[in-house]
Amino acid sequence: MYEQKALHIDLGTGFYRVERIRDASVLGPIDFGFREWRRSRALCFGGGAFMGSVLPGSNRLMFTGESPCWGGFYVSTMGGAALTFEDVGLNYVALTGRAAVPSALILRREGQEEVEIEIVPVEVGALRLRCEGEDREAGWKALERRMWDRYAATFSNPPRVLAVGPAALATDFGAIASSKIDSKGPTHVDCWAGRGGLGSRMAREHNILAVVFGGSHVDRDLDDRKLADRYFEQRYKMRMMIKDAEATRKYRYDPELKTGGTLGVNFTKLKDKVLHFNYRSVEWPKERRLALHAELVSHYLEQFNRETIEKKQFSHCGEPCPAVCKKMNGPYKKDYEPYQTFGPLCGIYDQRAAERAVGFADLMGFDTISAGGVVAWLLELVDDGIVEPSVWQLPGRPKFSPDGFRVTEDSEHNASLVTTLLQGIIERRPGLDLAQGARVLADRLGAQTGKLREVRDRLVVNCSAEQGWMVPNQYWVPGMFSPMPVMGKYYSYYGEDFVPPRELGRMNAGRMVAELMLDNLGFCRFHREWAEELVPTVFREFWELDVDLAAHHRALARRLNAYNRSSFYESQRTVAVLHGFLRRKAEEGTPRPELEAWLRRFDADPREAARDFWYEIRKGVDEALER
Repeated sequence: MYEQKALHIDLGTGFYRVERIRDASVLGPIDFGFREWRRSRALCFGGGAFMGSVLPGSNRLMFTGESPCWGGFYVSTMGGAALTFEDVGLNYVALTGRAAVPSALILRREGQEEVEIEIVPVEVGALRLRCEGEDREAGWKALERRMWDRYAATFSNPPRVLAVGPAALATDFGAIASSKIDSKGPTHVDCWAGRGGLGSRMAREHNILAVVFGGSHVDRDLDDRKLADRYFEQRYKMRMMIKDAEATRKYRYDPELKTGGTLGVNFTKLKDKVLHFNYRSVEWPKERRLALHAELVSHYLEQFNRETIEKKQFSHCGEPCPAVCKKMNGPYKKDYEPYQTFGPLCGIYDQRAAERAVGFADLMGFDTISAGGVVAWLLELVDDGIVEPSVWQLPGRPKFSPDGFRVTEDSEHNASLVTTLLQGIIERRPGLDLAQGARVLADRLGAQTGKLREVRDRLVVNCSAEQGWMVPNQYWVPGMFSPMPVMGKYYSYYGEDFVPPRELGRMNAGRMVAELMLDNLGFCRFHREWAEELVPTVFREFWELDVDLAAHHRALARRLNAYNRSSFYESQRTVAVLHGFLRRKAEEGTPRPELEAWLRRFDADPREAARDFWYEIRKGVDEALER
């Protein structure tokens, strides 16, 4: 029988109970989290049906709850951490209430039937608010190390530590972070549940700054490699690890591109489609964008290839996995989107400068994608004279144009402004208070400067309800600016081709259903090439459950779509992103009459055309999910 266990903890009273779940409507952590969010707005985390198994990518730890920044139910995932969470003998944890003082939650199971639970005080001072020099244990890393030193010896096996940084207390987009563990404790290889601000939710609503979990419990898993190979051989005529290595080539190393990882592959392939200087580049001609790639981005990419790819500084998230997607340079993990938002989007084209910016944002516990998007907006406000540098204690204006850009010097200058702004956000300095999010700050800055329209027009975010916001994933495609119930993840189609908006909405819905299934079963999307096809079969046969996973997750997507509703863009720059995409596809010779019609409408009235485009996507989503 597919029986699951959930631990419910009221942090205010200390009361807890264990629920045994035999409900066919709850197959995984997203089902459970959505149920508990509807009941009590609980913050939940847990693993999928195959955590602890030999299936690659099956050990992601899933977090769900009310997103402080997006403003509705959200899903955020962390690589590898469920491998240790399984030792606790639970499937899920649901947190309600608020601890009386800032606290850490300890979950330990050492042979006994029940989980040992402690809620222990934590000094906020453990979150060191500054990073001096090359200190790599400030912020959440300092708290993680303190928790490890204090509690690791009380576990028979190395535990895992989740921690938040100062950003969780100061903003609505703080992340939950955790390091891969080796024999000496936490390593430089960090893993994140970054998007959605659930670290802020955990810290501000529940007063929990860290979670330590582990134990020695052994549960039933798909740990027979021969059985796993049999599933793969039946479908693909190859063994599991061979198929997975083929499917994850982009994330490991692509010999055709002579690079690897999301950073290497995307910067190699995107070229003129990279987004620069707070999206200003979407209105530039192709020749200028290509020149910028050749002159500046090529330096950025060459450094990465020489330092990380050639030296094979590769690691994984904590579970043995052939993708080895963690591309490192010493203590710095190199992923595309953080090194894009704190790279070209902020006018930074040198890896040393980007490491300074991303490294500081990471240690402070920001969702780095959102932090980079927000800081790029703030830099443009200063560059355009809407806000004077002295207001935010900046030594000068950024270099925010490619004309005459000095790749090393100007990148370092911009990075120094970035870290000053991030420190100001942490300290909630006047004009940098993001406790209620970017749209609220935009309104305040607009009121202070008397230039509300100019301030709003430069902030590129997807919107939800009255205040909800999310910096988009860094691909110049309409799918990343779609009215989906959950944005900031890959619950949409982000292919490079032009798709009419109604059809795009239907394709978005299909991607959302597939991605929800992977999340609900605890899988990393980097393995989606085979996981979307094969895992439903493995799930039915291994757990002996007759369930239609596609129908199950379409119903889940439909419910999410009913509760979470996007709202139309406030920013003219966001409209320009869509307009620029259509213009680019027309220049490339895309033979679609719908493209020509939409481009004419955008040329005539960009905002009204964007509104109609947005609503057409919305209709397509609704149609697909209501079938």
